[in-house]
Amino acid sequence: MIAYRHTQFGTVNVAIIIAIAPLTFLPAWMAGAAPIAWLILIFLLGILMLFYNLTVTIDGQDLRISFGIGLIRKRFPLDQIDSCGPVRNSWLYGWGIRLTPRGWLYNVSGLEAVELKMKSGKICRIGTDEPKVLAAAVQEALDCSNSASQ
Repeated sequence: MIAYRHTQFGTVNVAIIIAIAPLTFLPAWMAGAAPIAWLILIFLLGILMLFYNLTVTIDGQDLRISFGIGLIRKRFPLDQIDSCGPVRNSWLYGWGIRLTPRGWLYNVSGLEAVELKMKSGKICRIGTDEPKVLAAAVQEALDCSNSASQ
């Protein structure tokens, strides 16, 4: 049973890669370095496939995130989450997977996120375009998980 599932398109990541692709590919191509140009293009397309979106799923036991085609993913067991709440990230934190002053950030676009405070004391943030909905879904899953374990 899936209690929550949402996919956010990585507008910022996609826009940046589309913008820099011709700025890196064309000069190499025009300089006669076709193999290097193709390597640059393949690298950028690989990054695009890995980070074009972020999917957050909550089931009965875990909160899971996966980027792009699903090669990069992370699982947060619900019984390890202490609390959560919507937050706004600084634009300085960037996008992708980052270690920030507030802990790990997993984000593909925008500044909104949900901060998870783990029972271990660690903090991480999951970027989303619907922070209040995600925070409510996490809290509901935590409540259900806590009542089931009692």
